[in-house]
Amino acid sequence: MSDFFVHETSFIDDDVTIGAGTKIWHFCHVQSGAVIGENCSLGQNVNVSNNVRVGNGCKMQNNVSLYEGVELEDYVFCGPSCVFTNDLTPRARYPKGRAGYKKTLVKEGASIGANATVVCGHTIGRWALIGAGAVVTDDVPDHALMLGVPARRRGWACECGALLDDMLACSDCGRKYVEYENGLKEAE
Repeated sequence: MSDFFVHETSFIDDDVTIGAGTKIWHFCHVQSGAVIGENCSLGQNVNVSNNVRVGNGCKMQNNVSLYEGVELEDYVFCGPSCVFTNDLTPRARYPKGRAGYKKTLVKEGASIGANATVVCGHTIGRWALIGAGAVVTDDVPDHALMLGVPARRRGWACECGALLDDMLACSDCGRKYVEYENGLKEAE
């Protein structure tokens, strides 16, 4: 008996690590070498490719594919049908394999909206908020609210998910922030 749940329609390859409390729903595929942390949720039709790392408490909504080269830190949210790439110049006739993949890192607590696209080779900062349908083509600072095609910073988001005011304060939870070289950090 395992300490995680896998729906009978899903397929888990050999050499996969799945943490306690994780739930893998209908029609998912977790490929060899993948590591999924504790208390994660994989919605219907999620694909986790070879050697992908997923932290604890992550939530992947329906139809998300995490391709080799993608790493999610703890508490990352991936909205329905958000897309990750791993090759900047793919060709069916000239496949590069893993040597050609660019790494994408999604840091702790970041959220990626439905149908957003994350172009490979970039880092999404801690607690960043990527709007639905946005196309991320560059690194994203911590706590940045990113919208549009291509995605541009349109504000700042609190750790709790609320948008910050002009004073970098959250009206929902009361946290206050200061700017630093990688975006925002909570004020001491």
